[in-house]
Amino acid sequence: MRRAPALSFLLVTVFVDMLGLGLIVPIVPALMTAVTGDAVSAVFWSGALGSVYGLLQFVASPLLGRLSDRYGRRPVLLVSLGCLGVDWLAHAMTPDPWTLLAFHALAGASAGTGTVVNAYIADITAPGARARAYGLVGSAFGLGFVAGPVVGGLLGGVDVRLPFLAAAMLCFTNVAYGWFVLPESRPGDRTTPLTLRMANPVGAIVAVLRRPVLGRLAHARFHADIARMTHQSTWAFFLTHRFAWSTAHVGVVMAAGALAGAAFQARATGPIVARLGDKRAAVAGSLLGVLTLAGMALVTAPWMLYALLAVGVLGSVGGAAAQSWISRSARADEQGTVQGALTGIGAIAETLVPVTAGAAFGWTLAHASPGLVFVGAAAFAATATLLLSTTPAPR
Repeated sequence: MRRAPALSFLLVTVFVDMLGLGLIVPIVPALMTAVTGDAVSAVFWSGALGSVYGLLQFVASPLLGRLSDRYGRRPVLLVSLGCLGVDWLAHAMTPDPWTLLAFHALAGASAGTGTVVNAYIADITAPGARARAYGLVGSAFGLGFVAGPVVGGLLGGVDVRLPFLAAAMLCFTNVAYGWFVLPESRPGDRTTPLTLRMANPVGAIVAVLRRPVLGRLAHARFHADIARMTHQSTWAFFLTHRFAWSTAHVGVVMAAGALAGAAFQARATGPIVARLGDKRAAVAGSLLGVLTLAGMALVTAPWMLYALLAVGVLGSVGGAAAQSWISRSARADEQGTVQGALTGIGAIAETLVPVTAGAAFGWTLAHASPGLVFVGAAAFAATATLLLSTTPAPR
């Protein structure tokens, strides 16, 4: 693996992104209520902010990936981080929901950190080392997810806008750090065309889906994203209904699972994928995900839940292996374009699934069968497993 300082910066970037997001999660309801003046309007505007962010991320991600292929990863990554910092600063300072909407739209349009980080890792690591690097990214993601809400809750107890200032300062500090530390992984190729077909989300996604191997991997990723988002959107509600757990209890279990997953991905992903290969590790991880989701439908006691969480932690190796497999299936001069298209596909799931899954879970509650929603998620995960298992292995 080359350029250790660059990889360290990427891991810090992912951690700061998730920490910044987690910082503000506990505070958003209070802030939006303070901005809008009443709880009903706060709910509406919170939903509007989330929707416009997801929509513009879908629209702009393929373009950002293409720009990173043409002009290099470093400028796109630093601009994306800077725009996110400006968005958090606006949350801390503006009293107007329309202004918040405009800045959050800008942040969504420039939300290219995940796209560029994945492309950058493909640039600086040998193919055999990529799964380990993507595992470290997953670990940084999990650690930020755990630390953010805790710190955000503490800061929010002092002042409702303080977590947003903290998130903005973290972003700007990371931009400054990257300006002086981050080398360019790929200078870019000015001959890479910026055509409308490849810069718009539909054209970029269709171009990837038409590729024999990449298309199957993208379909698998989309089905896995649907399963993952269904689980994330309903899991806390399910536990509250099934076991009558408090919010604190659910949070502790989520944090413990995230910490275990982070430790496993950091230490075990590289050796496992080195032994099994990208394809077998991806299929095995996806299959364990199917078992976890299907088992959730049958949970009747907390010990069963903890056992399934352990299986899910083992299955987290599949995401890093699949990401490594995707990077092997794309040329060096199109890593950003491919990753941007995949981010756009993920944005579709993140925009549509929470609403759909919430409605489905409400229906299952009304019919006294709340576990059915996890059966549906398991079906999507099984489709992803089938697609992975029938796709030719990387050379």
